[in-house]
Amino acid sequence: MAGAKVGGAEAFFERLVIGLHKAGLDQRVVIRQNPRRADLFRAAGIEPVELPFGGALDFKTGMMLRRQLRDFRPHVVLSWMNRATSKLPRRRPSDLDYVLAARLGGYYNLKYYRNCNHLVGNTEDICDYLKQEGWPEDKTHYLPNFVASDQRPPIDRKTLHIPERAKMILTLGRLHTNKAFDTLIRALVHVSDAYLVIAGDGPEEDALVEMAKELGVRPRIRMLGWRDDVPELMAACDLFVCPSRHEPLGNVVIEGWAQSRPVVAAASQGPSALIQDGVDGVLCPVDDVDAMATAINRVLKDEIFAADLAQAGRGRYEREFTEAQVVQQYLDFFQRIAN
Repeated sequence: MAGAKVGGAEAFFERLVIGLHKAGLDQRVVIRQNPRRADLFRAAGIEPVELPFGGALDFKTGMMLRRQLRDFRPHVVLSWMNRATSKLPRRRPSDLDYVLAARLGGYYNLKYYRNCNHLVGNTEDICDYLKQEGWPEDKTHYLPNFVASDQRPPIDRKTLHIPERAKMILTLGRLHTNKAFDTLIRALVHVSDAYLVIAGDGPEEDALVEMAKELGVRPRIRMLGWRDDVPELMAACDLFVCPSRHEPLGNVVIEGWAQSRPVVAAASQGPSALIQDGVDGVLCPVDDVDAMATAINRVLKDEIFAADLAQAGRGRYEREFTEAQVVQQYLDFFQRIAN
């Protein structure tokens, strides 16, 4: 995996590797150089191999990958998104003989995956896209994500400078235009007596802060940066919101469900595929400030409705997105394609 230091796809990679290790899979884990991620794996009993995974002029990574493959002799290689897949050396039957599967978390250009035997999409819609792009149906596989279900005490709202009786709205993710935190901040103008907690960092942070000041809602917004205590934040909030204008999966929706929180989301690709509107969450049109404000107010003002959403969401999580279920699906997949 050659992903960024932090991010949803990278966090799931970490959870999956550790989950497969706990399940007894014999695996060699190769990652882009990242001390925090390497330490996380070591704490779980996994010694990762760290490589540069640089740009076009990085020839070292390809050579080192070939060395690792010759030494470990895997039956299956799972590559994570574009860069890791493109760095894998071309196989020769006399040299390297393995089945290559790549996992996609978005609607990526298939030019990076021409050397693959199988492709994995983490939503059914991504799998449909792969088939529409000409990838063989019998080589296309849907394997969902899972999220941690740790039930932890809520973070003390005093540390966030939020009154105990005020409503707390939580949102997570990289501060990027795709995540549409600007839409959520505009919606907050029409949601009285509620505080918005944004956990994440990214290039849009300064612009979002300036917007909040101009709209007069900056005193009710808490910008936390990237956090590793999501369960504690989830436990403290009254509502989780995913405002993304582009979201292939909506992993954060599943995180909200796992923590029994009611969820409001913009109807981008992932959330609209996951959520049954009015049953286990509330959907509103992408970039519709008024509709988002209306949905938020509806959930915050109707405790019975909010509780019903949270209960239904937790049920979806338990039926489809637990670690045990998804890890077993990956193990079955590896066994199936290795034969």
